[in-house]
Amino acid sequence: MRARFLGKDPESQVGQSPTLFATDRTDRKTYIAQGWVVTDPQVLADVGEVPPGEALIEIPEDVLKFYQRNQEEGDR
Repeated sequence: MRARFLGKDPESQVGQSPTLFATDRTDRKTYIAQGWVVTDPQVLADVGEVPPGEALIEIPEDVLKFYQRNQEEGDR
């Protein structure tokens, strides 16, 4: 599997770069998000148990716009 860069948070500073990537999986469409690990106790309580091998991350709304743009470009 390969990852293709879609974009990063334009407000991020060096070393803090929430980023979105698209994968080239052939069995289904997937994305990889790089963001801040969620450690807030209230958020963790709201979400509930996270299965082994998974993590909660927080990413800015601006990063999600790269997902939308990728979808729109795929429709062309």
